[in-house]
Amino acid sequence: MSHGARVIRTGASSGAPGSSSCPPPPGPEPGLMDGGYARSCSAMLKVAQMISLLIGFICVKNSARTNYSASIYFEIVTMCDLIMILVFYFVYLFRAYRKLTCISWPLAELLHYLIGTLLLLIASIVATSKSYSSAGLVAGATFGFLATFLCALSIWLSYKISCITQSTDAAV
Repeated sequence: MSHGARVIRTGASSGAPGSSSCPPPPGPEPGLMDGGYARSCSAMLKVAQMISLLIGFICVKNSARTNYSASIYFEIVTMCDLIMILVFYFVYLFRAYRKLTCISWPLAELLHYLIGTLLLLIASIVATSKSYSSAGLVAGATFGFLATFLCALSIWLSYKISCITQSTDAAV
C-alpha cells in the first residue's frame, strides 16, 4: 500500500485555456428535454396511466347515462388524475424540478398518488356498482381499476424513492 501524495487535476491549471486533457464532468445530456427520463420505467408507467385513464374517460363519456352522478364523478376524477400525472410527466421531462426547488417533487408526487389512487379506486367502485345495463360504464370502470393498479405501483416507486432514500441519507 502506498500512502504517497496524489495529484488532483483541476480545470484551472497552468497552460493555455481549454488545453486541459481532462474530459468534461459526466452529467445529464444537454438540451431542454431529458431523453433518459423519457425512456425510464417511471415515465413509461406514467404514460400507461395516462392512456388507461383516457380510455376509461372516453368509455364513460360515450356510454348511455344510466346513473348521471356516478358517470360525472368518474369523469371528474379521471380527468383530474390525468392532468396531474401529465404535469408531473412534463416537470420531470423538461427538468423543471431544477428551477422549482421550493417544492419537494418526490414528496408531492407521493401525496398526489396517495390521494389520486384512493379517489380513483372509489370512482371505479361506484361506477362498477352503478353500471347495470351500461357496457360503457363497465369498460370505463375496468380501465379505472387498471389505472388504480398502475397508480398503486407508482405509490410504491415514489415511496421507495422519497422515503427510503431520505432515511438512508440520514443514517450516513
